[in-house]
Amino acid sequence: MSVVLTVGDRQVKEDELYSLMVEYQLLPHLAREILLDQAIDHIQLTPEEQQQNLALFYQQTQITNEEQRQAWLKQSGMTLAQLETSILRTARLEKFKHQTWNDQLEGHFLNSKDKLDQVIYSLIRSRDSGIIQELYFRIQEGEGDFSALARQYSEGPEAQNGGLIGPVELNVPHPQIVQLLKSTPAGQLCLPIAVGEWWILLRLEKYISSQLDDNIRQRLRNDLFQTWLNQQIQTKIKFTTPSPTPETIQPEVGLVKTQD
Repeated sequence: MSVVLTVGDRQVKEDELYSLMVEYQLLPHLAREILLDQAIDHIQLTPEEQQQNLALFYQQTQITNEEQRQAWLKQSGMTLAQLETSILRTARLEKFKHQTWNDQLEGHFLNSKDKLDQVIYSLIRSRDSGIIQELYFRIQEGEGDFSALARQYSEGPEAQNGGLIGPVELNVPHPQIVQLLKSTPAGQLCLPIAVGEWWILLRLEKYISSQLDDNIRQRLRNDLFQTWLNQQIQTKIKFTTPSPTPETIQPEVGLVKTQD
């Protein structure tokens, strides 16, 4: 068998690849890529799309001449034909996503909007409820600045930023905090609440409603694609353990005749 890979002093031959892929848990990734090949088999790119995607790849990798391209190919262990096939495969996959899920994006956006909306808020946390109660009244009476008090008293990493957190999507904070942020006007100090081991003082600074722009469309498209892919993996991929070859069968104890 010929050597297909050299890593330092280690030479890997063709007949070793399967066992190595099993050992390094690479078979699921290979199966996933084969499944995707089947899914995009009918997807074709126009000559213009091919040229655009090849040019974009060379721009992103900063390959500007033949010498750089040959160096990239050598480092990657690919031929030029294999490289271009890989680039265009990625483009075909993106086209497949657009054709398959673009019509579902608006509905998916409406169902996901609560999680995509973002908030900027200020927070002070302490394990001492008495401190939080005192800080609440000081801020309410104008006797203390939220940011300064957060730097002094908050026991979490937000203290470094004067208690300011965000912008973050609404699926990030604790559910109790989310409920307060969604129901409280910006600038209004919330009553102290207990969240797990902490006592929390909270103020919404800004609520940022998500919009179905290009970035969100791409994200939702990828979400729908990933859901579909997970379903395909569950139903269409099956791993079969190969039968051992005579060379790999170990003799059972008691079945080997010994010499007297």
